[in-house]
Amino acid sequence: MSVPDGLHIHLAFILFTGIAVYAQNLTGFALALVLLGLVGFTGIVPLEDAINAVSIITSVNAVLFLYRRRPFKLQSAFKPAIVGSLIGYFAGMGILTLISSHSFELLKVLLGVCIIGCALLLWRTAKPADTPYGARRFAAIGGVSGILGGMFSTPGPPLVYAVYRQPWPLRTMQESLIFCFGIGAALRLAVMGATGQVSSQAVLLGVESLPFVLVITALAANRKPPISRKALQHVVCVLLICAGVGMLV
Repeated sequence: MSVPDGLHIHLAFILFTGIAVYAQNLTGFALALVLLGLVGFTGIVPLEDAINAVSIITSVNAVLFLYRRRPFKLQSAFKPAIVGSLIGYFAGMGILTLISSHSFELLKVLLGVCIIGCALLLWRTAKPADTPYGARRFAAIGGVSGILGGMFSTPGPPLVYAVYRQPWPLRTMQESLIFCFGIGAALRLAVMGATGQVSSQAVLLGVESLPFVLVITALAANRKPPISRKALQHVVCVLLICAGVGMLV
């Protein structure tokens, strides 16, 4: 599919990307979930291409966001989660390869269920933990997130829920999450590209969205949300549930 043959498809993908990047920059999560939910619901491009395009967009968004936030801070307690996540990515990519080679519909159903489940988890108010999480717990949660990241480029929900329970400033939470998601996306992109599983269509979708990613990230990185974080979380979760249900019906 060339750009002239499907200009409306590319414009729609760019619009969906803009919405997803804005949500990501305000919350620290949701880029992949929102974008893949909208793509899966509308069916404008193959899911495999959209998933790989998300890896490109997430990597660039993380670099720019953290550059704008420099010097950013990572909690030392969070580092085992990053290691666990990177290990989980390899398992997730292996599972994706098996599923996508046998059934596109199964891939779509699994993504729809994943999006709905993640939205419900994120919608639940994360009460502060009695004690900060230890290294093993963070590593395990990171591993689960990595599996989701390897499969669908959607590592967010388990880590987001865990991080939002920690006694950390909101700014530190955002920076820790976006750093973890960024290096995970870069790893995924490198492995999938090296094994020939990133199509030219996925690269085109990702690259043509980058100017809009850069502008939206530059504008949103250091600005307060126009609505409260709780209200924004409700909006994002409703959007995700609607998109996930639409993929299943």
